[in-house]
Amino acid sequence: MKRRPHILWADDEIDLLKPHIIFLEGKGYDVTGVPDGASAIELLDEEVIDLVFLDENMPGITGLETLQKIKAMRPHLPCVMITKSEEEYIMEEAIGGKISDYLIKPLNPNQILMSAKKILDERKLVESKAMMDYQREFRELGMRLGDRLDANDWEDIHRRLVHWDIELSAIGDQAMLEILTMQRIDANRQFCRFVDGEYADWIAEPQAEGRPILAPDVLTRSVRPLLKEKKKVLFVLIDNFRFDQWQAIAGDISRSMRVVSEQIQWSLLPTATQYARNSLFAGQTPAKIVAETPHLWKWEDEKGSKNANEEELLKRQLASWHFAGNWSYHKITDKEAGQKLVDGFHRIKSQDFTAVVYNFVDMLSHMRTESDIIKELAADEAAFRSITESWFDHSPLKQLIELAAEAGIEVVLTTDHGTIQVDHPIKVHGEREVTSNPRYKAGKTLSTDSKDVIEVSNPSDFGLPKQHPATRYLFATSRDFMVYPNNFNSFASRLRDSFQHGGVSMEEMLVPLIHLRAR
Repeated sequence: MKRRPHILWADDEIDLLKPHIIFLEGKGYDVTGVPDGASAIELLDEEVIDLVFLDENMPGITGLETLQKIKAMRPHLPCVMITKSEEEYIMEEAIGGKISDYLIKPLNPNQILMSAKKILDERKLVESKAMMDYQREFRELGMRLGDRLDANDWEDIHRRLVHWDIELSAIGDQAMLEILTMQRIDANRQFCRFVDGEYADWIAEPQAEGRPILAPDVLTRSVRPLLKEKKKVLFVLIDNFRFDQWQAIAGDISRSMRVVSEQIQWSLLPTATQYARNSLFAGQTPAKIVAETPHLWKWEDEKGSKNANEEELLKRQLASWHFAGNWSYHKITDKEAGQKLVDGFHRIKSQDFTAVVYNFVDMLSHMRTESDIIKELAADEAAFRSITESWFDHSPLKQLIELAAEAGIEVVLTTDHGTIQVDHPIKVHGEREVTSNPRYKAGKTLSTDSKDVIEVSNPSDFGLPKQHPATRYLFATSRDFMVYPNNFNSFASRLRDSFQHGGVSMEEMLVPLIHLRAR
């Protein structure tokens, strides 16, 4: 039989409260009444208690003192303070003691019941409503996926699926999460077909109606208008930052800044740093970068960082705007560098435009593939969000954004691409110099038996460069990843359930573009 919630009620007039206790017991609660704080504390060592009602004005140990002792013993035990006084200092002390509710005498039975129900049944009620709401939206999304969708539709669908992933993960309903996962897989398959059919047109006609914001458009669309208005701008790019990870830190950021706009930008293909981030800072497709400034591009088989020229690419884009203000570019790869930037904020404060690249999330996803400990800590998307939230809360980046808010500097927050947790290996054949990335391949001789891979035999159609006349690209879709036949099982085992990027999926392509302003 299911255990009834147990309420402990401490009040020096507990005998007069018998009608209230009987009323609560009739509503499904067990109630134990005690006449003072000392008895309440003693009972906590003997009984399993779910909720405490505390009279503030008791002889001996006062209600506030009892509250402090209870919180020292059971920090997460919900307590409701009951008092005859409406004096502000009592309320402030009670709230400071982390009470769950505050009631003023005289009490009526329904008032007590509603407080208990709100505290003890809230999670159950939230779970029930969330499940009913998702069941309804599951049907609506299913019908919508059968329609002819445009880029705006896909952005909205992605937002909704992210919302439900966060909601259902919070209540821990595994059955509903499995249904959501199946719906996301189905949506991603259709999304990949949409991208395959539309992407070349978006590249060919940048001004085409219905074209979404692509990586080369980001600075022009989000930063340039602010600079024209003589606003000071801090542009922050968190590498490998998904839309759900933005949602995880949004509440923290909202304490100092308000969200002016929450848009989605579409990462370029491949959804990899070398392509998407270079393109974003250049304001050009990778093919155009290679055509106009080949010395600023590094091919797959060249040694060294493939993003070593971001500052120069950004400089060229700013020059194309005829921007004459003072600006700087910073790449942060560890906490010390981030703190140094914060400590030197007076220089940022004096500049018109500051661009900052933060590499933490990308490094975390790569470390997760290699480290069993990090793999366990970031076992799934919900855990990955949690780690990202914890990192941000203790990072110099949070301090930087708070300082920008205090200085009245506009903040644009975005990324170069997202990432997806892969689970299905497919075989791909190619020459030795073909890229090792499991989500995309570029080379002269490529083949695969999978029908779900997007093949690009004419790279210029996708705005991609060709190192050789016969260069072609393959992109994995949905949750697939590509593995060479040699040692297939070993590599498949190592990469399965890892977070990867470079291919085509909503998680990799539909990423946040956020405009923030001080409150």
